[in-house]
Amino acid sequence: MKKVFPLLVVLVLFYFASCSIQSGSRIPASEQYVVMLSMDGFRWDYADRVETPYLDYIASRGVQAEYIKPAFPSKTFPNHYSMATGLYPDNHGIVDNNFTCTDLGLTYRLGDREAVENGDFYGGEPMWVTAEKQGVTSASFFWVGSEAPVQGIQPTYWKRYDGRVPFTERIDTVLYWLQLPIEKRPRLITFYFQEPDSQGHRTGPDSPEIDELVVQLDSLVGLLINGLKALDHYRYINLIVTSDHGMTEVSPDRYVDISEYTPRDWYERSHGGNPILHVNPKPGMIDSAFAILSEVENISVWKKADVPERLNYGTNPRIGDLVILADSTWSLGWGKPRNTYYTGGAHGWDNAKKDMHAIFYAMGPAFKINHRHPAIEVVDLYPLITRIMGLKPAEVDGKPERVEGMLR
Repeated sequence: MKKVFPLLVVLVLFYFASCSIQSGSRIPASEQYVVMLSMDGFRWDYADRVETPYLDYIASRGVQAEYIKPAFPSKTFPNHYSMATGLYPDNHGIVDNNFTCTDLGLTYRLGDREAVENGDFYGGEPMWVTAEKQGVTSASFFWVGSEAPVQGIQPTYWKRYDGRVPFTERIDTVLYWLQLPIEKRPRLITFYFQEPDSQGHRTGPDSPEIDELVVQLDSLVGLLINGLKALDHYRYINLIVTSDHGMTEVSPDRYVDISEYTPRDWYERSHGGNPILHVNPKPGMIDSAFAILSEVENISVWKKADVPERLNYGTNPRIGDLVILADSTWSLGWGKPRNTYYTGGAHGWDNAKKDMHAIFYAMGPAFKINHRHPAIEVVDLYPLITRIMGLKPAEVDGKPERVEGMLR
């Protein structure tokens, strides 16, 4: 017994020493890194349908939230910029993927390079601007807003979007950035995959193609984790894997043609895109258009000032005088539906709809281990990350109290 007891003491001391190191208690916020990957359109339940050992690895060694709730409208550009700024689209100005910007006399379109790189469109303070202002180097490999100077500032390292760049190359670049000399190395990195969103649009969220793709994406997360583990400073790195919105099935059989009820020439402007339209009726026509559209089945219509408060939407001048939203799984537009367009999957609906919810996983020195967390919102990512890194945050809509329970 005398020979065994000292060995047990050593093992116990080693265990608690290991826990202390893992807990991050010896790593100040000023030395911690955050690497955040967004996989576009990764619905909250996709990982439950197939084997995802690497996402499971993150959950077992860190945090998995029940889901992350998108901002309204549940679309890519508004939500990625909400993730970056902690603001709802109403407050940061990217109110849809495409919109008329009357305050600038310009139109914003996600495929318009000149618009995307015009910093005048972007309000708020993205997390990389917060970091750079406070002397922290940042990097972004494709993130909404990072291609434009916001407040005259961009990440130290950034890339112009090109969807043809292989995901493995994006991972390799992130790992390269993390191997730079410490005086050049970014401590905040955001990067982006356009899948499984693209596949979801093509084949729908319940297709076997989605299941196959989720397995592939999980293996890429594994490639990233193994690359991070090979770094000398791995224990300083917090990894977040999340998404902007979910996906739901659509069909041309569930479609509302707005022009059947009000002629398009009643409106000065119409922008946005399925399942939400912003319309500006001509002078004197708003009440008539509203009255007629309010009676149409399978859509909701609101005057701008009357959009439900829970959607945090309706005060920005870039939002139409009338906001028309299709019911869940329904589509809307002008003219007869094109079968090739209104098939597969889509998103953009009421953010309370379960199909619009997405994933959130995180691990690293700032996070609890094997912790299951209640739902959070995309606007909570900014206060979460600035707190982890010890940065003084800008004023945001995100709530620190929704995320503080996942931190050690």
